[in-house]
Amino acid sequence: MIDEREVTRLIVSEYMNELLEFSDTDVAIVGAGPSGLTAAYYLAKNGKKVAVFDKRLSIGGGMWAGGMMFSRIVVQRAGKDILDELGITYHHHKEYFVADSVQSVCALGYRATRAGARIFNGIMAEDVIIKNDRVSGLVINWSVVEGFPVDPLTVNSKFVIDATGHEAMVVNTLLRKNRVKLNTPDGDFQGEHSLNMELAEEIIMENAKEVYPGLYVTGMAANAVSGSPRMGPIFGGMLLSGRKVAEEILKRL
Repeated sequence: MIDEREVTRLIVSEYMNELLEFSDTDVAIVGAGPSGLTAAYYLAKNGKKVAVFDKRLSIGGGMWAGGMMFSRIVVQRAGKDILDELGITYHHHKEYFVADSVQSVCALGYRATRAGARIFNGIMAEDVIIKNDRVSGLVINWSVVEGFPVDPLTVNSKFVIDATGHEAMVVNTLLRKNRVKLNTPDGDFQGEHSLNMELAEEIIMENAKEVYPGLYVTGMAANAVSGSPRMGPIFGGMLLSGRKVAEEILKRL
């Protein structure tokens, strides 16, 4: 016999216990796209406590849709080892590796959570916590209340990663609310440039870095912050930049 009350109690108690557990974490990642999930996987794999927040109900960011809703992605040779490690199947065409975008997102989410990362979907980061001129956590709220006067809650973390894609929402919020300088050529948000796959994939590894004490950028957010081109449906840079920021943070934890 199914007891509806028990089903409700189980859902609420299990979720709230986990949210409380991860209200104090090593790394808080905003954005569950390919770079954010990759960073979460490598951090959690190395025993770090990682919480990922995404304002959407679904994870994967732009990877789900492949190129113009053809559900395939391309990864160049440099990112092949990550596909192999995650168990993603692909077809090899010279220097390119073509994978199913749906399988890729599922693999990223599965491997990150199996490693110990926790993904909280439907939750947005509306602000950051700043203490002693350093980002020390996030201010979070349900995505559905955006625009309504609902007070938020907070998550404390040793590091925050902005993996929100083209908008670089965490960095832009930091700049909008505080008079600070970023670790960019002119200390400000540069804005992404038009598509140039080769240059974008090359420079993203330089752009994926700590841009303000305690705050890292990865994926397309990294290129947007530093004024570099977008790259379209080639995802090697997304994966590699996520791994890079994870490796840099691991050295400091």
